[in-house]
Amino acid sequence: MNVLEGRISLDFRADEPIYLQIVRQIETLVTEGILKPGNQLPTVRALAIDLRINFSTVARAYRILDDQRLISTQRGRGTYIWDESSDEESAQELPAGTTSETLTGLAQNFFRDAVDLGASIDQIEQAMRLQLDNWKYK
Repeated sequence: MNVLEGRISLDFRADEPIYLQIVRQIETLVTEGILKPGNQLPTVRALAIDLRINFSTVARAYRILDDQRLISTQRGRGTYIWDESSDEESAQELPAGTTSETLTGLAQNFFRDAVDLGASIDQIEQAMRLQLDNWKYK
């Protein structure tokens, strides 16, 4: 069964790109506990058919969620909501430099998406500083 069936609604007239609408709605479903670690998501093609959009749009949304480590796509097995317990086990197996490369990729994607949304460099920097401060004091 498709855990996202009927849970994602798209506004084709909104200023926010469709792929970001998908990202935000999946983030919300995870935050609200509707999607739980280990839940399998539909394939890119299945969700694209369900939403009646191009599969590359769903693929872009999944790529962003994967970069954020909210989901994990495992070739041949499917896409799942990230399970942090498996993250701790696999983190010990990462080759040196992988974390730095991953962070660089995440930052590049974030900046590209923020600029695509029309944010200025100053706005992006302010948002990053605020988030960093929030994380430091958790």
